[in-house]
Amino acid sequence: MNINQYLIIHKFPQLFNILDEIKSNLNFNIQHLDNEKFHLIASEQNLVVISGEKKNIFKNQIKIDEYPISIQKIIEIINIQFLKNKFIQQNNVKVGNYSINLNSRAMYFNDKTVQLTEKEVKIIIFLKSLKVPVPISKLQSEVWGYKSKLETHTVETHVYRLRKKVEKEFKDKSFIISLKNGYKIQA
Repeated sequence: MNINQYLIIHKFPQLFNILDEIKSNLNFNIQHLDNEKFHLIASEQNLVVISGEKKNIFKNQIKIDEYPISIQKIIEIINIQFLKNKFIQQNNVKVGNYSINLNSRAMYFNDKTVQLTEKEVKIIIFLKSLKVPVPISKLQSEVWGYKSKLETHTVETHVYRLRKKVEKEFKDKSFIISLKNGYKIQA
């Protein structure tokens, strides 16, 4: 069971009773709520909602409108929604004050957006993963896959262009800083 995933059943006690009987076979937790407390937790990202109410009023609400429906089909629909949620969460990365959508390769801050290249995204993610300055040679080998000690200015050129994009759109001159021993994200 994935303890981080919750199925909230809202005003649908019959479904809760059925799933509660087989909960040891489910890969998510279930909870039945009928009250105001429900609205407080309904914004959580790792939950899916099935409601007895006819209209979709919650972000991750599943609408079931085919009846009769098998319990296997309901569980399949729930698991698909959990996979969609996970995919969305994994594709949005926080880097300091910025958000990066890995699918669209866009970097966001407030109401501004910058489009990034695939290499720029890789540079940012790699620099973010290491909290220490990263030498150019390490970026060459990890981001570009260069194995030899070729003299190239590819890394410097890409970092320079990335800095200019961030500075132009977000007015941030210190997103990536240069130190004696390499580059570091200042976030």
